[in-house]
Amino acid sequence: QVQLVESGGGLVQAGGSLRLSCAASGRTFSNYDMGWFRQAPGKEREFVVAISWSGGSTSYADSVKGRFTISRDNAKNTVYLQMNSLKPEDTAVYYCAARPKAYSGTYYHEETLYAYWGQGTQVTVSS
Repeated sequence: QVQLVESGGGLVQAGGSLRLSCAASGRTFSNYDMGWFRQAPGKEREFVVAISWSGGSTSYADSVKGRFTISRDNAKNTVYLQMNSLKPEDTAVYYCAARPKAYSGTYYHEETLYAYWGQGTQVTVSS
């Protein structure tokens, strides 16, 4: 089992920044690719960004390219999501997820490949 705990969400004005963190425990963190997904009210959960187990590969949704940056620190068992130039449409609950590195390099956007999920953290961007 892998336990994931997100933090760093909150309320921010449009154009502002937030940094989300996801702390992992329970298994060897470096054996897992990590992803961030989000779910806005009334909408389905969607892929935001993912990073490979080594940090050497990333994948971003078009909607966040150039504004969001994912990184990880395997020594601290933590993955980060730096969100800049936030827009009201970024308002959502953000979820951290982990999947075995056997899938690495493929289908980062496919949430069914992620075995472990955090409880989510709310991000609200006001206009």
